[in-house]
Amino acid sequence: MPIKISLSLLISLGLVLLTGCSSPEEDSVSTASSAYNTELDMTEIMSLVLEPASDILWSSGGWVLDASGYEELYPTTDDGWAYVRSQAAIVVESGNMLALPGRAEDNDAWMIYSQGLSEAGVLAMEAAAAQDQEAFFQAGAQLYSVCTACHQ
Repeated sequence: MPIKISLSLLISLGLVLLTGCSSPEEDSVSTASSAYNTELDMTEIMSLVLEPASDILWSSGGWVLDASGYEELYPTTDDGWAYVRSQAAIVVESGNMLALPGRAEDNDAWMIYSQGLSEAGVLAMEAAAAQDQEAFFQAGAQLYSVCTACHQ
């Protein structure tokens, strides 16, 4: 015996299901702000997180030629490359931290610089994973360019 269901019952059931599945409308900025701990101020992020990681990348790529001779700065072991790769990951995530609501200064240049940090960090991670000295040096140069562009 076929079951008869009225059109109005189907519509009502559909509305109930849609209402139950949808999330309440909330201001995305206040939701994001409450979801992340953004207590570190910009000076702390720069001095405690980003600068130390960046300095390690810069001091681990390139070479020095002075009165005492020529010295390459690149890692020479798998562990050394793994270490600079982990520091590059900090740079990647620092770009993300700087783009969080409550930290981002604007949605224009600030976001471009934040994304540029992450991109330079990814390049450094890839170069370190491949132990590619030239690519690692270029990633450090890109990181330097992003930093100086933002801090001009």
